[in-house]
Amino acid sequence: MARGSGPLGRPRPDPAAMPKRGKRLKFRAHDACSGRVKSLCGLEASQVPAVEALSGAGEPCDMDSSDEVDAQGENIHERPVSRKKKSKRHRDLDGAAGEEYPIDIWLLLAAYIRPEDIAKFSLICKNAWTVTCTAAFWTRLYRRHYTLDACLPLRLRPESMEKLRCLRACVIRSLYHMYEPFAARISKIPAIPESTPSTLKNSKCLLFWCRKIVGNRQEPMWEFNFKFKKQSPRLKSKCVGGLQPPVQYADVHTNPDQDCCLLQVTTLNFIFIPIVMGMIFTLFTISVSTDMRHHRVGLLFQDSPVHGGRKLRSEQGVQVILDPVHSVRLFDWWHPQYPFSLRA
Repeated sequence: MARGSGPLGRPRPDPAAMPKRGKRLKFRAHDACSGRVKSLCGLEASQVPAVEALSGAGEPCDMDSSDEVDAQGENIHERPVSRKKKSKRHRDLDGAAGEEYPIDIWLLLAAYIRPEDIAKFSLICKNAWTVTCTAAFWTRLYRRHYTLDACLPLRLRPESMEKLRCLRACVIRSLYHMYEPFAARISKIPAIPESTPSTLKNSKCLLFWCRKIVGNRQEPMWEFNFKFKKQSPRLKSKCVGGLQPPVQYADVHTNPDQDCCLLQVTTLNFIFIPIVMGMIFTLFTISVSTDMRHHRVGLLFQDSPVHGGRKLRSEQGVQVILDPVHSVRLFDWWHPQYPFSLRA
């Protein structure tokens, strides 16, 4: 048999035009009429028009394994390009300045914010934070949750809420009377805390007073109240003050009781308490009383704050022992039982 002829007498394609083993060739549609494609596909031998062979005369045809491999190879080659385009697009979006909406839109959206979500809403942008500083925001929040059957102190009633001074603090206090989720938090506080409160450390004692409580018991109880001013947190920039509201809303955010709290200890007997006003509260302990039926509270006051985990000695300060104790309560400035001035 001749070298140039096939088994049926057909001419064998030129070996120089055949692709090497393991090497794939890719062709485009406009290259279908070229001589090399015809010779490789055998179109010249079968005398089939190239356009008809590629289109399949409108009939569905299956791709063989080589075509599938070539298609997969093209997709693999295109993936890095698309990923590069996406990463470039993300860099362009990160570098964009964004859209700044007017403050009127944020004031409109603020009408649908729940009281517990005000802090999250103010962190969206500067305009959203500015809205939470306005008197209109706090007035609308108060009117939205006010009910006629609400039992409010005189300073928190609607006729007293027209004053701009301390408006924010008064609205927050009123929400703990009118807003059910806030009132539920207060009702769950036990008479004796499960763990010793640690938020009062290094707080300054501003006021101290006691009063006699006459109840159902034959013998009256005594209530000892300590008003503390919490220490301001130290910032990394060594600045005492944080973010300040705009100047025109300074009266709205005025709060004489900011960072203040009240420690209220009720005892079964009267106990002499030394003068501790102006001193720093450094240690608070709650233990079991000597009769094993009540609690015992220990308070330690010193002249200066204690930092760095330094150990304390009772002889270095003024120690107050309250025993036996009926209840221990800690009220923040927004608590309904926290005493505040009607002139605030």
